[in-house]
Amino acid sequence: MSNAIEIRDLEYRAGKTFAVRDLAVNVPTGAMYGFLGPNGAGKTTTIRLILGLLRPVRGRITVLGSDIPREAARMLARTGYVPEAPHLYPSLSVDECLRYHAAFYPTWDWKWADELLGHFRLDRTHRFVTLSKGEKGKLMMLQALAQRPELLVLDEPTDGLDPVVRRDVITAVLDYVAQHNATVLISSHLVHELERICDWVGVMDNGRLVAELPMHAFKSGIKRLRVGGAPALPGDTPFVLLAREPGDGAFETWIVRGWQSPMTQYFDGVGATVREVIDLDLEEGFVELLRTFRGPARAS
Repeated sequence: MSNAIEIRDLEYRAGKTFAVRDLAVNVPTGAMYGFLGPNGAGKTTTIRLILGLLRPVRGRITVLGSDIPREAARMLARTGYVPEAPHLYPSLSVDECLRYHAAFYPTWDWKWADELLGHFRLDRTHRFVTLSKGEKGKLMMLQALAQRPELLVLDEPTDGLDPVVRRDVITAVLDYVAQHNATVLISSHLVHELERICDWVGVMDNGRLVAELPMHAFKSGIKRLRVGGAPALPGDTPFVLLAREPGDGAFETWIVRGWQSPMTQYFDGVGATVREVIDLDLEEGFVELLRTFRGPARAS
């Protein structure tokens, strides 16, 4: 499978306190890639590096086969971008915003732009400054979609929007992806929203990538185990032990990544038993990954 976005050994420094370090990211072509991380993790900085808006200290970025930032113009002509904060001229009307944006994209589809105007219930005559936050979000998404991009880069596109507007925006994205096999990189703090729509997930914290894997592997591979007779030293485990916590009596809790049912044989071999295997949803798995990344697991 080819990658729409590839990052290798990337480093970027912002002042004295924050840096993106040794970053490697792979966004498969045609994927809905969810980019997760707490505020300040470096998601927006990474997106700006991907788009050529910032220059790395070192490393390599390739987007749609173009070397970034050297060939950013060629890549941007094929990419739709919705930034975290709206950036359109406040005095322009909705229609003027669309015409200004369309002038930069030969692939702009006016027929579909008109359809999206109706779907999003936007009035052409209203000025951008008078629009609600939800209307601004829909207009930004309309502009990104109407240029018929191969890649959509969405930075918190539904942040602060009410559930109805969020549904309208996400539905439009999913419909476009289904019809055109476009690639989507979507950054969001709404973990459950990404869980429903994404087939890949990358987790970032403190300028580093914590994990990157298919969504099904993330959801099915992180478990909470109730372990009886747990060894003091776990040794060479067939899974990644993220954390272990004392429980009541003879049982303790292990948080593991990469779990598969046959791995119960490991516990038989060390004289322990698995009392219960509990599935974690994406948000719980996300929290456990960050907790482990930020401090040593109690695994010894």
